[in-house]
Amino acid sequence: MNEQFETAPQGPSSRADTPRTALVTGATSGIGRCIADRLLEDGYIVYGIGRNESGAPSHANFRFLPVDLTDTAAIERNVKPLASEISLLVNAAGTAYYGPHDTIAPKAIAEMTAVNVAAPMILTGLLLPHLRECAGTILNVSSVTAKSSSNTHGCAYGATKAALTSFSASLFEEARKHSVRVITIHPDLTDTALYRNADFSTKDDPLYRLTAEEVANCAMTALSTRDGMVVTDITVRPQRNGIAPKN
Repeated sequence: MNEQFETAPQGPSSRADTPRTALVTGATSGIGRCIADRLLEDGYIVYGIGRNESGAPSHANFRFLPVDLTDTAAIERNVKPLASEISLLVNAAGTAYYGPHDTIAPKAIAEMTAVNVAAPMILTGLLLPHLRECAGTILNVSSVTAKSSSNTHGCAYGATKAALTSFSASLFEEARKHSVRVITIHPDLTDTALYRNADFSTKDDPLYRLTAEEVANCAMTALSTRDGMVVTDITVRPQRNGIAPKN
């Protein structure tokens, strides 16, 4: 009997052989900052993209990259030279505008699309050749809204996160034969600055909101699995559901 088997490209014998260098977007605040902190504690060199260096981790192994994620040329110019170093890409940056859809300005829709969808896709494309060689990992921070068919007052934001989730799932199927892991986290209401453009806030009660540290803990758990096992999808939610109007 003549059977044919797909042969995977040769790479590191295990992830223990993979250089521990990460690129984290949104690394100066919220979930991205917490993930960057945890990676630094775990011995990674971290290149962090953020709006303002004032919120960046103070650590010898942290390298700040002041890149505007709405600027495709700037992304390529700053990240492409690092491509051969990165074994972990964390797309944690996000932006959101809330309200009835006709009140969301075209500029706001363009910004959400650029930051939440286009930037992760562009970064992945730049880094994927090396991630295939080193059996690397991509971790995307999406949103529980990506799994909902009812995102009133946030339908554009929810659509961008649904696009990121769809991209992640398809990318895993494409890249898994190269031992590339693709992990997507779907947090619910989290106590971060994401809601700075909303007319509501998370309730000041841990039963109604997550902390960025808790989401980062989930990320680190997913990153710690053995070779051959991938946690592709994590949804994390507070026990109770509720928001509070801003004062």
